[in-house]
Amino acid sequence: MNKYLNQLVKLSEINKEIDAFEPRVQKIEKSISVAFEKAKNANDSVDLLDVEIKEAKLKKAKNESLLAELSEKLKSIGKKSSAIKSEKEVKALQLEEDLAKEQCDFANEEIARFEKIIELKESEKTKAKELYLELQKAAEELNISIEREREAIEEEMAAAYAKKSELVGAMSQKILSFYEKIRKWAHNSAVVPVRKQACYGCFMRINDKTNALVAGSEDIITCPHCGRILYKEAAQS
Repeated sequence: MNKYLNQLVKLSEINKEIDAFEPRVQKIEKSISVAFEKAKNANDSVDLLDVEIKEAKLKKAKNESLLAELSEKLKSIGKKSSAIKSEKEVKALQLEEDLAKEQCDFANEEIARFEKIIELKESEKTKAKELYLELQKAAEELNISIEREREAIEEEMAAAYAKKSELVGAMSQKILSFYEKIRKWAHNSAVVPVRKQACYGCFMRINDKTNALVAGSEDIITCPHCGRILYKEAAQS
C-alpha cells in the first residue's frame, strides 16, 4: 500500500473513532436525563397531591362552616317553637327544622368523606416524597458516575483529535481535499477495503482490471460504481 493510501486509511479510521464519540456521549446524557426526569415526575406527583389536599381541606372547611351555620339555625328554630301558637306555623317550623337536620347530616357525611380523602392523600404524598428523594439521590449519584465517564471520553477525544491533526499536517493537501470531497457524501465509508473482489462501500463487484490496480498500483483507485477510495487489506494479496 502506497504512502498516500496508507494515510487515507489511517485518517478514515481516526474519523470513525471520532464520530463514534457522539453516540457514546448521547447515550450517557440520555441516561442522566431519564434519571432526573423520573425524579421530576415524582416531585410533580408530590405537588399535585399538595393541591388535592388543599382542595379537600377547603371543601371540608366549607362544610364545617355550613354545619356551624345550621347548628345556629336549629338553635334559633328551638327558640321560635316556644312562641308559635298556630298549627300552620308549627308545621312550617317543623319542616324547616327537618330540612336543617338533613343538611347537617349531609355536611357531617361530607366532612367525614373529606377527612378520609385528606388522610389517603397525605399517605400518598409521604410515599411520593420518599420516592422522589430516592430517585433524586440515584440521579445525583449517576450524574457523578457519568461525569467520570464524560471526562474519560473527553480525554479519548483529545487524543484522537491530536492524532488526526498530526496526520493531516503530514498529508498532501491535494489528496486530503480529494478525500474530503468524497467524505461529504460517503461520510466514514469514504475509504473502504476490497474483499472478494467487491467494494465494501457499495458492495458491488469490481472488474479484474480495477481489482488488480487496487492490489498493485501506486495510484489512488476509486470504485467505478460509487466513487469511494479502495484499498486492499494487508492480510489479502
